[in-house]
Amino acid sequence: MSLARREFLRLASFAAAGVAAAGCSPLYRRLAGSPTISVWPEPGGAFQALSRLTFGPRPEERSRVGEIGLEAWIEEQLAPESLDDRGVGLRLRLLDALELDADALASWDREEVIAQLRRGTLLRQIYSRRQLYERVVTFWTDHFNISVAKGDCWFLKVVDDREVVRAHALGNFRDLLQASAHSPAMLVYLDNQVNEWRAPNENYAREVMELHTLGVDGGYTQQDVMELARALTGWTVKEKFWRGEFTFNPDLHDPGVKHILGMRIEPAGQREAEAVLDHLALHPSTARHLARKLVRRFITDRPKEEPELVQAVADTFLRTRGDLKAVLRMLLLDGLARRTRPLPPKFKRPHDYVISALRQSGADTTAGQELHRLLDRMGQPLFGWPTPDGPPDVADPWLGALLPRWQFALALAWQELEGTSLDLAAMARAAGGETLEAFLERASVLLLGDRLPEAEAGRLAGALRREGVGDDVRGFGVLLAGLVASPPFQWM
Repeated sequence: MSLARREFLRLASFAAAGVAAAGCSPLYRRLAGSPTISVWPEPGGAFQALSRLTFGPRPEERSRVGEIGLEAWIEEQLAPESLDDRGVGLRLRLLDALELDADALASWDREEVIAQLRRGTLLRQIYSRRQLYERVVTFWTDHFNISVAKGDCWFLKVVDDREVVRAHALGNFRDLLQASAHSPAMLVYLDNQVNEWRAPNENYAREVMELHTLGVDGGYTQQDVMELARALTGWTVKEKFWRGEFTFNPDLHDPGVKHILGMRIEPAGQREAEAVLDHLALHPSTARHLARKLVRRFITDRPKEEPELVQAVADTFLRTRGDLKAVLRMLLLDGLARRTRPLPPKFKRPHDYVISALRQSGADTTAGQELHRLLDRMGQPLFGWPTPDGPPDVADPWLGALLPRWQFALALAWQELEGTSLDLAAMARAAGGETLEAFLERASVLLLGDRLPEAEAGRLAGALRREGVGDDVRGFGVLLAGLVASPPFQWM
């Protein structure tokens, strides 16, 4: 059987149109509202919720939720240290750069350091049993966005990822904010390493208020930004001995009194800005800003439509003084596990799309450069977003670049991704289906969470047979690629 790429894309488009037109079907409402697959999952269950809580629900995760319930599974995931993750540790063992300090990394090849950081991140997201933790790490990575294209961030971000984001992702927000503020990667990315009393640089001071804490509508003024920039003068990064470490240089610091957010800050050197950061960390505007962003990431693109949930998350943040695990517990139990109304759809960003396809199909990968080139073409390179706001968390910016997704789906199914393999024969045996129709029924449960409506399944299978697709591994690959390229798989 031979099927040209152009014919596949035409077929995928045909199938996609049929599925998209079924937006009122029960399936679409539910979707909207060892890597090899050996045990096939059952339809339904907590598939949509798990799609938000993992990087693509695998059969064993769906089975675990079936055994203990979604609430208990969330509690299990909120204690990641209790989950045996030695398997992913073995996959990371050759990535030496991830364990080195900045001074050692500075002498490495730039491209090799970036490649190891990106590869290690994908391997964790694909293979870690601590899926919710990896989801939360990604949220804070986006929130405290740093691009490796800026200055020395190519090696400083490795340390930031390990000692700031990953170390504090489920801890306390005050500790996370302070760690980020003292992070050489953040100081370099937002130019604070050149912030001195003779020429104050407001870049980091502005973003720590606008993006990291209060939010653009959080009640600060331009004068507050200027005064915080003064408090942050002298916060810089070592350039010679112990290169890449944080240091406070009192000779570069503005020693005068500052007035920030109604507070009078007396001269106290490094402690001035630290006191302001402590105040920002527990400010009511910070609680609201973070609550909206968390609801947007895990629940809906339109947090304004969930005002009670946003308020409850913000209240929990303030009541627990920034306990992130408590905040997530409240958000995920009330927003997902105990939810009584349909869950609004979220369009998968390129990164989520690629990782979910790999996880749910049972692909095995080295997470090498080929996947990162694909993510770059799709518009979301890891650690490469150029602006401090991080990659968008809503659908509109991503809806126009679907062709690279289709090309990825075909390359995955046809074993054309370097460093990535997919055992379709084993998948077909596990599915127990010897015909396209039987495989389609099982594959739709695996990838979409439920069986396709009978009419749509017949339409797709008929289209495949008219294109000469047969009941063999090659045909199953074309079918799998069509499902991965279809609209329902683009949403979670």
